[in-house]
Order: sequence, then structure tokens, then C-alpha cells
Amino acid sequence: MGYSTERDNWWDTPEAKKFMAERKSDPSFDKKVDKKLAEIVRKGGAVITSYTLPWLVKEEYVIKLWLRGSPENRAKRMANRDDISFAEAKRIIALRDEENKKIYHKLYGFRFGEDLTVFDYVLNTDRLPLDSLIEISKLIVRRQK
Repeated sequence: MGYSTERDNWWDTPEAKKFMAERKSDPSFDKKVDKKLAEIVRKGGAVITSYTLPWLVKEEYVIKLWLRGSPENRAKRMANRDDISFAEAKRIIALRDEENKKIYHKLYGFRFGEDLTVFDYVLNTDRLPLDSLIEISKLIVRRQK
């Protein structure tokens, strides 16, 4: 597809919007990426951020964390990080969430962001600062071994 994703906020750019449109019409890219990430997870010793893997990888030794945040707090973080207005960040998050739900339901049949039963732990990012989330996540991983 030939996209350059080196920027931190790439997913919120016009280029990313074009990419999302292509994903809707051709799911092969998503499936290839998901297949490769699943292979990496199954080898072990990896930490991967993925919207789809928790539903796709069934192995018991895989620890699955969902970081839950309200749209308002996610928009505040995005607005600060990307230097955009809160209203624009909220709009982007709503659009991104809706698009992801549609794509993943069509591709794999799961309800992204709604069915959290595949997760071992759900951490509320609205209630915990980043350093606490990191410490809790590390503790979970250490205690699972």
C-alpha cells in the first residue's frame, strides 16, 4: 500500500483516512497483518498492541489486556498529544471507533469495544495515571509466569 506511518498521530491524518477507505474495500491487508502478528505472539516473548489479536489468538498463555477509556478522556489525551481541539479529537475518535467496529465485525465477526469477554484484564484509563497503568500491567505479566 506504500504508506509512511512514522508520525505519532498518523492514524488521524488524511493519508490514514484514505488507508481506512482502502481497508473497507480490500480486507486482505488486515488479514495479512493479523496473521503475521499472531505468528509472533505464538512464538512467545512479545508484547503487541493490536485491536484484533485478543479475539483471534486463543492460546491460554497469552495475556490479554483491554485499556478502557471514555471517549471524553481519550479525546483530551489526543487533543493534547496532537495539538488539536477537543471537539476535533472527539470527532476523530468517534469516527475511528465506528470504522473499526464495522471493519472487524465484517472481517472476523466480533464486536470490537463491546465484547470484552476475551480479555483477562480490563484497566480503566480514566481512573489511573499512566505510571500506575504501566506498573499494574508489569505486575500482571510477572505474576502470570
